[in-house]
Formats: sequence, C-alpha cells, structure tokens
Amino acid sequence: MRVLLSTYGSRGDVEPLAGLAVALRELGAEVRVCAPPDEEFAELVGGAGAEFVPFGRSVRELVTGVTPVSAADVPRFAAELVAARFDTVAAAAEGCDVVLATGLLPVGTRSVAERLGIPYVYACFHPCELPSPHYLPSPSRPGPPFPPGVTDNRVLWDLDAQKVDALYGGALNTHLSALGLPPVTGVRDHVFTEQPWLAADPVLGPWQELTDLDVVQTGAWILLDERPLPADLVAFLEAGAPPVYVGFGSMPMRGPTDVARVAVEAVRAQGRRVLVGSGWAGLGLIDGRDKDRDDGRDDGRDGGWDDCFVVGEVNQQRLFGRVAAVVHHGGAGTTTTAARAGAPQVVVPQIVDQPRWADRVAELGIGAAHDGPTPTFASLSAALTTALADETRARATTVAAMIRTDGAEVAAKLLFDVVGRGRGAQRTPPAA
Repeated sequence: MRVLLSTYGSRGDVEPLAGLAVALRELGAEVRVCAPPDEEFAELVGGAGAEFVPFGRSVRELVTGVTPVSAADVPRFAAELVAARFDTVAAAAEGCDVVLATGLLPVGTRSVAERLGIPYVYACFHPCELPSPHYLPSPSRPGPPFPPGVTDNRVLWDLDAQKVDALYGGALNTHLSALGLPPVTGVRDHVFTEQPWLAADPVLGPWQELTDLDVVQTGAWILLDERPLPADLVAFLEAGAPPVYVGFGSMPMRGPTDVARVAVEAVRAQGRRVLVGSGWAGLGLIDGRDKDRDDGRDDGRDGGWDDCFVVGEVNQQRLFGRVAAVVHHGGAGTTTTAARAGAPQVVVPQIVDQPRWADRVAELGIGAAHDGPTPTFASLSAALTTALADETRARATTVAAMIRTDGAEVAAKLLFDVVGRGRGAQRTPPAA
C-alpha cells in the first residue's frame, strides 16, 4: 500500500505525520509526506523512513522573518497553498492508494484525491478545530471579527464557515473549473468530511458528542525519540536540583515584553534553576553568568552554570522527565509530551488551539493556565507557584499513566482498513 500524508504548518504539524509514517511502514506501507520545505522537517520525515516532498514556502521564514505575513497578504498566500495542492501534492498523490491531510486547512487536497479516485481522510490534532456546540471557533481565522454579543457556538461556527468560503472558495473553484469539475460549496465542511479523525489523546483532548460529525479519535500520533541528551545538558541537569524548562517552540514571541527575562527572573524567584529552550524565538540567557570561561562555558564556580542553561532542539521526551516543570506555549505536541513525562506545566497560550490546551491542563490539575499570551513577573510567578506545588506534581504523575501511546498505530491500521474497504473508516478504531 502506498500512502500520501500531507500537511502545512510548523513542527507540531509535521512531527505527528512522521510518527504515523513509522507506524505505517511497520505494517508494510510505502509512505510519502508533503510538507513545508524547511530542513528540519525534511530531517524528521527522512528519519521516519518516508519520502519527503516539499511544497509551499518555508514556515520558519514566514514565522520568524523580518516582515511577517500581513492581513493583506493572507488571501494571496491562501491561493498559493491551494495552487500548490493542485500541483505538487497532486503529483505526489499519483500512484498512492489513500491521501491523509492535516495542518493549515488543506483546501484542495480532497479534490485531488477524488480526481484520482482514491480515499481521502482529514485529521486534526485538537478537538476545538472541529465544529461543535462545546467549543468556540478560533477568532484568529482571517476575516471579519465575530459580531459582539453573539454567544451561540453554532451561530459562530456558521460564521466561521463563511470566513473559510470567502478566503478559499474562489481559489478552489477556479482550479476545479479548469479541470472541468463542479464547484464546491461549504469549503470548510468539504475539507473536514463527515468523519474526520482526531489525533489527540482522549484524556488531554476528549471529543464531546452532540455534533453532526462522526469523529474517530485515534489518540495522539507520537514519534518516539531515542536520541540521547547532549553531554553538556546532562552535566547541567546533574549539577543541581531539577530546573524549570522554559520554551515556546515555533512561536516567534514578538512584542514589547522580553519574555526570556521575565521567565528567568520568575523562575529564579522560586529558588529554581532555569533551562531555556531557544526555539524559533531565539530565546537566550539574560545575563553573562554563563560566560566566565574562555571557551564560553561556565565552570560553575560563580553559580552561573548551576543557575541557567540554554538548549536548542533536543529530545523533549527524555528531557521533560528530568525537570521540575515545563513553561510552554501550549502546542498539542508539547502539551502531550509534558503530560506523558509527568511534568507539571505552565501554559502561556499564543494562538489558535493553545488557549484550549491551557484550560485543559488547569482542568486536569496538572499545571496552570496563564491568562493571555504576554507573561509578567507577577503573572508567571503566580502560575509557577501552582505548577510547582506538591499536589500538582502528584496529579501530573497520576495523569501521565493515563496517556495513550498507541495513537499512530491505531491510525495506521485504520488507513489500511480505509483502503481495504474502499470507503470511510470504521467507527471504532481497532485495538493496537
């Protein structure tokens, strides 16, 4: 069986597909992955043994570039992605038996699969992406703001569908017309299908019923990471008490607040050492206390190395089990990794699904939800007090044992079933 997996987004959108690719290959499938052209994504996909097909612009450049994509650029950028799906993704789908798409709304991918006569599956990594009376649609969707005073979620989801039609409908139907195919009405729901897959852990991101969608929840698609931690990081970890990790992944963290300074000072005020994950925001230390040696490393004699350390891309699955708490942006992958490790969390949400993950962390009692995207010394200190409490650590340990690790295997078997049956996936995922 030949499978095409397609996504457009940050690492949090690509790494789960690499995890699914590993599970598919273990069942004997050949896997091809369409993803943004960033080098780190090519390495992820190649490490999973899948063929990498780049499409679209570099996401890292879009996020961290000097001139981010403006509101005026969004319609042109959306049209570019639709065109790339009818071009690059369509070519990659040739000879495949099934297409699975996720990430930034994959408009056009279903039409590509239907034109080739092969099944199409849509998957997402958080329940609040799917229309439901239990969740508000994301207000960050490009388009007019929701009318003030409207609180009915069903009405708001209808307005969200109108935003999607306005943003993507013209580009999609132009391509369909050129191929002699009928236009699509209701673009968002066409992309989602009536039976979308939810690749989120049932404890962390449960799907609540009472919706028109027949959602198949597989569990999170986890790419197991066997890499050892760097020797200098291990030395830092072993030089003192477990530190608090602070990192915001692919978030640029632009704004007037020096997030690194606020975070380091707040953690230090708790009497804790700090481990800073540089991420796409390029976070670093706030003083020169790690620079007292000629080779740029601290010998620990002045407390600098014992106090604070910066790390780049690293195996978080190994690392998070060795920290006192994790302060992060609330991406689905980071939230799941911290929960699996039993690490208390402070979620400082930035966009889209991240406020919901923050709320869920607080609901479960495994950490704190920071109020808003911009921490201050006082607000982060209060959140850290909650996360570092003994009862939070105990609850995080309990919940860690409840997190499933077989989501990718479940999804891989379901894809085989989709192809074998020649129609939609069965309602209940088989046991892994």
